[in-house]
Amino acid sequence: MVGYPAETTEAFCDGHVRAFAFFGGVPKSILYDNTKIVVARILGDGKRQRTRVFTELQSHYLFEDRFGRPGKGNDKGKVEGLVGYARRNFLVPIPVFESFAALNAHLLECCRRRMGDCLRGHDGTIGERLERDLAALQTPLPAPYDACEKVATTVSSLSLVRYRLNDYSVPTTYGHRDVFVRGYVHEVVISCGAKVIARHPRSYEREDFVFDPLHYLALIEQKINALDQAAPLAGWRLPEEFMTLRRLLEARMSKQGKREFVQVLRLMEVFRADEVAAAVRDAIARGAIGFDAVKHLVLCRIQRRPPRLDMTVYPYLPQVHVAMTLAKTYLGLLTRAAS
Repeated sequence: MVGYPAETTEAFCDGHVRAFAFFGGVPKSILYDNTKIVVARILGDGKRQRTRVFTELQSHYLFEDRFGRPGKGNDKGKVEGLVGYARRNFLVPIPVFESFAALNAHLLECCRRRMGDCLRGHDGTIGERLERDLAALQTPLPAPYDACEKVATTVSSLSLVRYRLNDYSVPTTYGHRDVFVRGYVHEVVISCGAKVIARHPRSYEREDFVFDPLHYLALIEQKINALDQAAPLAGWRLPEEFMTLRRLLEARMSKQGKREFVQVLRLMEVFRADEVAAAVRDAIARGAIGFDAVKHLVLCRIQRRPPRLDMTVYPYLPQVHVAMTLAKTYLGLLTRAAS
C-alpha cells in the first residue's frame, strides 16, 4: 500500500512499478476499474480502448488486463474490502508525517505486520499464502518502467517552463529553447536534447512558481543591482557565513563586492552547497575575503591538499613587516620640508 499526493497517470504507473518490485514478479493478468487513466473509451461492443500510457505500461511488463463492469463494485469486491480494511486500520486516526516517504514507510510496515495474520476459513498465514501465489508470477522482472508523464514544451522569456499549471525555472541560457518535461510523482525533470538542465520538487498547487536561485545567478552577475530585488532569490535561505562574507566584500569593494559575492554563490553551480559554505567559513577565518580565495579553498577541500593562502609554509620568501603609522613620522617629514 502506497500513498500519493493525487490520482494521476504517473502515480498509477509508479504504483505498478513499486508493486512488481515488492512481489518480485508480474502477474499474468490484473483486474481494473474503468478509470480514465486506463480506459480512453468504452466501445459499443463493450471493448475498451486503452490509453497510450497504459498501453506502454502493459507492453513493458507483458501482462493481460481484465475490466469490471461499469458501476458494478461487486466485480472486484475483494479489492473494495481491502481498501476499506487498510483505511480503517492503517489510516485511523489520520496519521501525520513529514513526507510521503515517511508515510509510505509506515504503510509498508503495517502491511508486513499483517502478513503474520491468519484469516478465518484459510489455512496458513497471509504471508504463507502469498509465497504460494508468488510462484505463479512472471519472472525475472524487466528494467523498471519510467513512471512519468512526458511533455514537450518551450522555455519562456523569463526562463520558466509551464507544466500542469505551474512554472518551473531553468538556467537563463535556455530561454526560448525547446525542452522535454518528465513529470514524476514527486519531481519534475526538464531536459534540452540529451542534457538534464533542471530538477525541481513537484508542486501540486495551481499557478505556482518553483525557482532554483542558481538558474538566475549568471544573469544577476551582469545586472548586479537586481541582487536584492530578484524574485527567484526571495526566500533563499543561506548559511550565516554567506551574509558575513557579503558584508565584508561590500565594505571593501562596494558594488564590485556584490559582484564577487554572486560569483561565490555561483560556485554552487559546480560544487555542493556544504563544500562552498565550509570554504566561506575558512576564508573568513583566514581573513582571505574574495572570490578567488573561496574558490581556491573549495578546490583544496575537495582535492584534500593544504591551501596555499598561508605564507608561513614558504619560509624562503622574504618577510614583509608593515609598521604602525605614527603622528611623529609626519612631523619629521614637515621638518625636513621646511629646512
